[in-house]
Amino acid sequence: MKNRQPTFSDPVLSVIIPVHNEADVIPTLLTRLDLVSRQLEGTVELLFVDDGSHDNSVAQLMRARDRQPGIRVVQLSRNFGKEAAVTAGLEHARGDAVVLMDADLQDPPELIPRMVAEWRKGADVVLMKRRSRAGESWLKRTTASIFYRLINRISDAAIPVDTGDFRLMSRRTVDALNRLPERNRYLKGMFAWVGMPTVILEFDRDPRAAGKTKWNYLKLMHLAMEGITSFSTRPLRLALVLGLLAAGAGGLFGTWEVLRALIFGISTPGYASMIAMITFLSGVQLLCVGLLGEYVGRIYMETKQRPVFIVAEDSEDLAQPVVPQLRVAGNDQKH
Repeated sequence: MKNRQPTFSDPVLSVIIPVHNEADVIPTLLTRLDLVSRQLEGTVELLFVDDGSHDNSVAQLMRARDRQPGIRVVQLSRNFGKEAAVTAGLEHARGDAVVLMDADLQDPPELIPRMVAEWRKGADVVLMKRRSRAGESWLKRTTASIFYRLINRISDAAIPVDTGDFRLMSRRTVDALNRLPERNRYLKGMFAWVGMPTVILEFDRDPRAAGKTKWNYLKLMHLAMEGITSFSTRPLRLALVLGLLAAGAGGLFGTWEVLRALIFGISTPGYASMIAMITFLSGVQLLCVGLLGEYVGRIYMETKQRPVFIVAEDSEDLAQPVVPQLRVAGNDQKH
């Protein structure tokens, strides 16, 4: 890999931080990011994407923008969800390299210089792997581990276990992501699908610095379903296998009952066996219909061609009339 020489016509580094009701943590976040920015060579763009916050997150960021150069605030017209907010950030970022991180400071910004050093050595992607996950329950850690191992078994794009959005990507990697046309976007899978030379660094994830998480298990289950249906058709094949097994089991059971009656003169009294078989087959049918519905629903949403996000205001355009920007791609999952 060749060492990279930055171009200084645009920011060398863009740091994308999606924000949704993070007023409690923003002062600490800004202080730590400012200290990190001073350690880096060249200019740094701190790109905050506000995903429809209802607190004073935007007001704090705009005040900080007046004091601190390099801060840019992109406001979405409503809460489109984290995947959409990150997509907006990727499309607005101008750096030769782009870092993604959460606003809650579970991903320490002090690691950014290490990531930049690996990028300058030639890595297109610097992926941060969680060695430990402070502040997370046993249930969340366990279900996350099971999900990533499951999706890696059934998907064509291998997603590294114990990783999140915290990563650095080169400009060509970001450009490749921006060319992907999906409207239902599962970004961790898209990152893996794009590929590019990758360096993995381990770190200890901190507990949330302030405020409360916007995620719950229902939203995490929805995100998991997005990931599975976005990057694998094997659930459909599983439905086919279940159908064949159910049909085979029903045929064998029916044959056995006929043989018992003809050869041994034994007939099964009552309707218990029939009810059990009908219940089993009905369950298999409903499972298959549900799987088909998930995929058909995704096709339906893609055909609508709705934008992933709408930009209501960009702090760089405050001197000009605001014209909402439409981006055709993304999903409607909310924080």
